[in-house]
Amino acid sequence: MAAALFVAAPGLATAAPFATPVLRAPAGGFEELTVPSSMGPIKVQVQWAARGGSSALYLLDGLRAPADHSQWTTDTDALRQFAGDNVTLVFPVGGHSSFYTDWYRPSSTNQQQITYKWETFLTEELPDFLASYGVSRTNNAIVGASMGGNAALVLAAHHRDQFRFAGSFSGFVNPTYPLWDQAMRAAMLDEGNFDVYDMWGPPTDPAWARNDATVQAELLRGLPIYVTSGNGVPGAFDLPNGLGDTVNAMGLEAMSATAAQIFRDRTTALGVSARVDILNGTHTWPYWQQALTTARPMILDALAASA
Repeated sequence: MAAALFVAAPGLATAAPFATPVLRAPAGGFEELTVPSSMGPIKVQVQWAARGGSSALYLLDGLRAPADHSQWTTDTDALRQFAGDNVTLVFPVGGHSSFYTDWYRPSSTNQQQITYKWETFLTEELPDFLASYGVSRTNNAIVGASMGGNAALVLAAHHRDQFRFAGSFSGFVNPTYPLWDQAMRAAMLDEGNFDVYDMWGPPTDPAWARNDATVQAELLRGLPIYVTSGNGVPGAFDLPNGLGDTVNAMGLEAMSATAAQIFRDRTTALGVSARVDILNGTHTWPYWQQALTTARPMILDALAASA
């Protein structure tokens, strides 16, 4: 119910009530917002809930996150999938090789000028900004592909008041696995010359465990979770790709599958409910589109956004 403001007027015993406007998100449509942050202005693409609902789904990009758009908007049919649903899609733009986490310092290997503070942005600055449009701070889901997969689970684990569903699609959800820091280091140096140790410090630093979804699995108890990975075996979606791209995508997905299996074993041992699917496929966007299709009814149910 809207709050009422009563103003005393001379000569009157009572005054007429004036209703305070209730914030409500726009009903449908696509928009690009500029959101203030400690990192500077961040572009965020949104597709507003079809009927002005307050729930939201955050979608995180992979390691190559472009500076001008979310790949979810160009490399998948996410916009079409949710066009009729009463949930706002939130696509943060940028975060190249960031793992959507708060770094200790700017990367020392590429003259980065700012310190990445993506966890702060996604859990404080962005929700506060979206609240001015009527988007809930507490009725949200989050999914991510590749780099964004582990981040989605970790953000949900540490911010249970914000997220009601979390999904990882081909995410490396066990970064503390022996020597995987070296694999991440090689990938980040290759993709923008970023230094992983400026992110979380050496592998012995507690930041690594804090940002490992498998280690933090207990914090996910009671949260609807969907983790999926390919097994590295090429499928129909790989046919248009060149051999080099396919071989690289096979190797990456084999690592992702190993991480998904470890996560499944960990949650099973803890008695934490999680759906984990390991299917045929490689590390490419068509499979993540397919994963989003599978996750969609789970997301809508968790957010009570089906109606």
